[in-house]
Amino acid sequence: MKQYIVTGASRGIGRDTALALAAHPSHWVLALSRDLAGLERLEQAAREAGAEQRLHCLPFDIAQPDMPQLMEVLGQWGKLDGIVHNAGLLINKPFEELDEADWQRMFQVNFFSPMALTRSLLPLLEAARGAHVLHIGSMGGFQGSSKFNGLSAYSASKAALANLTETLAEELKSRHIFVNCLSLGAVQTEMLAQAFPGYQAPLSSAEMGGFVAWFAEQGHRFFNGKILPVSVSTP
Repeated sequence: MKQYIVTGASRGIGRDTALALAAHPSHWVLALSRDLAGLERLEQAAREAGAEQRLHCLPFDIAQPDMPQLMEVLGQWGKLDGIVHNAGLLINKPFEELDEADWQRMFQVNFFSPMALTRSLLPLLEAARGAHVLHIGSMGGFQGSSKFNGLSAYSASKAALANLTETLAEELKSRHIFVNCLSLGAVQTEMLAQAFPGYQAPLSSAEMGGFVAWFAEQGHRFFNGKILPVSVSTP
């Protein structure tokens, strides 16, 4: 069995990634989110897809993690084949209106929390002998891409996550842990609607979730330490 964690799994790309991973009969998926109602909907979707035995939902706030609770669940595994750092926070405000708390919240969720979670799970990742740490970034944090008003803090936090991808891949390669970042373009999600009200993206959440799930399982066979744009439109 291959065992995966997906953060921010209650909605959008995280939800569809978790479902796509759990659809495989040899996978076991731990879906994390602080949204209890969203996790209940995810469990229902897994039941309808016949994947309820392969998907476990755990209420978990990555900004204020209850690591003993998480490790109690993971203690039964012995290894972790991959983690999809999908959870993210976007605050859409002009630069001059962003206060220090806004910057701290976005960097906490988008950068510090994924970093801390990976660090805590290193023994399980190393035990898999080929684990994949997958950061879900944004074209907003991709160097040279188009940038947009109101997204300075969000884009900066995703740029930091992208750089962490490169440094961790180098530092962890001797431990057989692979690290990549997918810089996503426009996908029809609630977060996109928050950033670009009224815009219709060319890709659905389900389409992107399926791709992310495939990449989480197979992408590290072809890439390590790479920041890869996955974008038809930005936005």
